[in-house]
Amino acid sequence: MFLNRSVPQPHHNSETKFPTASPNYVELVRFLVQPFLESPETLSVDCEISQALNRVWVRIAFESTDKGKVFGRGGRNIQAIRTVIAAAAAAAGQSTYLDIYGSTTPGREGMSFDEETEERSPPPTRREPRGNDGPRPIVKPRLR
Repeated sequence: MFLNRSVPQPHHNSETKFPTASPNYVELVRFLVQPFLESPETLSVDCEISQALNRVWVRIAFESTDKGKVFGRGGRNIQAIRTVIAAAAAAAGQSTYLDIYGSTTPGREGMSFDEETEERSPPPTRREPRGNDGPRPIVKPRLR
């Protein structure tokens, strides 16, 4: 709203689309992850952008000794990093996937952290429905 009528009012065209540039994911990830590392020079970041699918794959690797600090208690740090990267990608109309590599245990060199945790966690067990072949426990009401 302009009170001075002598100054021309700006014309806003809602149909004008500004070209969205892709964020610099490599530098963004470096900025977010390096403070957690004992030796920041070990951080390796790789970014692959698919223009056709509007998807971005970011892969990072660092010393396995720093894994606890980067992931944080309950995975809070890495989830926050993923959230910031996803927000930057959403502003550019893209979606992101962050993979973490760098485990030094034998046989797991090329495996991401997500795959590693899936391999270690046991599958959920299902309870077998009880048949009529066994006695059912008797539940007694509690008296106060």
